Amino acid sequence: MSAEKKTNNRAKKKRELKGLFNMWLLNNAQACIYSLGQYMRQPVNNLLMTAVIGISLALPASFYVLLDNVRSVSAGWDGSLQITLFLQNDISDLDALSFAKQLDADPRIESTNLINRDDALAEYRSLSGFADALDALDENPFPNVIIAHPKITDGSQPEIDLLIVDLEAMPEIDNAQYDSQWIQRLFHLLDIINRVVIILSAMLATAVLLIVGNTIRLAIHNRRSEIEISKLFGGTDAFIQRPFLYSGFWYGVFGGLIAWLLITIALQILDKPVRELANLYGSQFKLSGLGFKNSSILLLIGVFLGLGGSWVSVKRHMRAIEPL
Repeated sequence: MSAEKKTNNRAKKKRELKGLFNMWLLNNAQACIYSLGQYMRQPVNNLLMTAVIGISLALPASFYVLLDNVRSVSAGWDGSLQITLFLQNDISDLDALSFAKQLDADPRIESTNLINRDDALAEYRSLSGFADALDALDENPFPNVIIAHPKITDGSQPEIDLLIVDLEAMPEIDNAQYDSQWIQRLFHLLDIINRVVIILSAMLATAVLLIVGNTIRLAIHNRRSEIEISKLFGGTDAFIQRPFLYSGFWYGVFGGLIAWLLITIALQILDKPVRELANLYGSQFKLSGLGFKNSSILLLIGVFLGLGGSWVSVKRHMRAIEPL
């Protein structure tokens, strides 16, 4: 076979493949527009069905937004987690400063703050009201103190406990105090809520699959005669199934949009009272919404569940329909 003939055959195959691809695109576009027209023919029923899907998607998404806002508020609280290190009384100010720099080099410690004994005495004198009693003392009773802020990550409590043990074993440290129960309770509570949201999301996702699947099943049943005629005249399964799959696609798209709209409206209603409450605490906190990324994810989840429910229903019920 000549080189020219081989080139012509390759070009012919490319044209055939391009033609098949263009035909596939045309068929999908027609099925997409046709399924959208079918959706619009029964706007009330389909809108009610889509609203149920939207509410099912909005519930876990709203919990996610709530958790995200709570985490943004509690993120600044990590700085309040601190280990108070009381140094030995014989540690001089210069040695205490050197020791604080040594602790700064520890990768488990975010930062340190040295409070020397003279500053501690002056602060206690001004705040306690026992200035006369302190004047009667021969020497400063306060030791040098280092405030160490440990690095906080998810599940970091065992590392912090080990850090405290290591610090208490150092000869320069007389005592180490660390109180983090309140913030740890909060983190554990958020973890529990996060798991609840995951479970709720899985249950509602299953509900959406069942809703879409049942809707497509009814549509297949109502168009049984049309499907039998299409198969009788040589219509392939892919050709017949395509409009039903796109119907699930539209249910998912509109359901995702309704979910996004519900969450946006809820945030708008809550925004003013939340800002007023934050102002009372001297905070500039504002509710954050889904954002572009999470909104896109919500829409994609709706599309995935819509297509998934319709695909399961089509595969299950379509094969049972055969022309007589």
